[in-house]
Amino acid sequence: MYRPPNPLVKQYDLPVAELDETVEQMFAGNNDLAEVEKEIKSFKLDDIIEGTVMGIGKDEVIVDIGYKAEGFIDTHEWDDVPEELEQLEAGNKLEVLIDAFDEDAGIVILSKKKADRIRAWERVMSQFTEGSEVTGKVTRKIKGGLLVDIGVPAFLPASQVSNRRVKDVTEYLEQELTCKIIKIDEDRMNIVVSRRKLIEEMRDRLKESLLAEIDEGQEREGVVKNIAEFGAFVDLGGIDGLLHITDMSWGRVSHPSEVVAVDEKINVKILKVDRERERIALGLKQLSPSPWENIEEKYPVGAKITGNVVNVMSYGAFVKLEDGIEGLVHISEMSWTKRIQHPSELVKKGDEVEVVVLGINRDKEEISLGMKQVTENPWNTVAQLPSWTHGAAEVSRVELRPVAGAPGGARQLGRERRHHHHHDAVAHHPGGLQPREPQP
Repeated sequence: MYRPPNPLVKQYDLPVAELDETVEQMFAGNNDLAEVEKEIKSFKLDDIIEGTVMGIGKDEVIVDIGYKAEGFIDTHEWDDVPEELEQLEAGNKLEVLIDAFDEDAGIVILSKKKADRIRAWERVMSQFTEGSEVTGKVTRKIKGGLLVDIGVPAFLPASQVSNRRVKDVTEYLEQELTCKIIKIDEDRMNIVVSRRKLIEEMRDRLKESLLAEIDEGQEREGVVKNIAEFGAFVDLGGIDGLLHITDMSWGRVSHPSEVVAVDEKINVKILKVDRERERIALGLKQLSPSPWENIEEKYPVGAKITGNVVNVMSYGAFVKLEDGIEGLVHISEMSWTKRIQHPSELVKKGDEVEVVVLGINRDKEEISLGMKQVTENPWNTVAQLPSWTHGAAEVSRVELRPVAGAPGGARQLGRERRHHHHHDAVAHHPGGLQPREPQP
């Protein structure tokens, strides 16, 4: 097709062939630009591609993603792993995700963090399914539980951390935990794990084995897992046994924490096994001889001994003779002469007292003690006094009572028991109080 010479070309006498060649060379890059535009349009959001690091700036990393197209990664993606950004160099290969297009600027926004997460998710999904056991490190606490790194962050609810109540889940931070996958949401790329379920399944297996071999009288090692007012629960390896407060020591125990502590390893004796109800009664004091053995030889009836008051009740006082041996001094056995309303009138907790053994009940492990028996019964002295007659009556028994204001606690004759005699006795002793020789 014929084209007339351009007036300007003719005016300046420019060679047409040479000019056409120069212009063609100048616009030769237009083909490359078209290819770049074509390549960029071929990318799809969320595609993962490989790129080459071209440069590292303060706020962004420039990545060549092919055909002279460039993408940019925000350096904040390395905030959690700043050492990786420090080690990044031009020429390094990276897998990145197409996160967004800026068509006006002709650039592509990339994300290495999202690409890494997707690749990690794919690896985890290729290895595990719901019900699989996984091990990971607890990285941080979030609302409702913990995050465990199993290749991807997995959510461990606080209620699933343990089969026992956990007061503060932060104690598990930085720990390696083995859990069981209980839920996978592939659309949201979420995984929920449970350590509690795994523990319960393991304990069920151990419990079955333990109940098959455990028997009364055995000595076992366990770990104290919980303490209550009435005792402590001890993990025997699959099942908890109850160590009641009364079986902790032969001595007096006010609270189980005086004897054992949580997480303490202890040896216990199996007292009773209920396989149907899966209950085991444990004893600690039974590992040592009972202080009640040969009790009659150590504390024979009538023996005078010293002990300490450990408790005072309305009906009497308990006196400790040795660890595990306490006896009761009943209120009626405290004094020969005083009318006592409450034992605290004579003794208090911590007092050292002298007592006499009155009786022993070996089966019930009870000892009766007396305080007044330490001294002689004053009525035995009174019984040795001669009888007196007063008129027609004979005084055969008197009671000594304190005389108010009398020096040295002098006592006077009190309640008299009178026995009437024949009228002849009155005639011989009219109105007089005379001693009378005891009748044979």
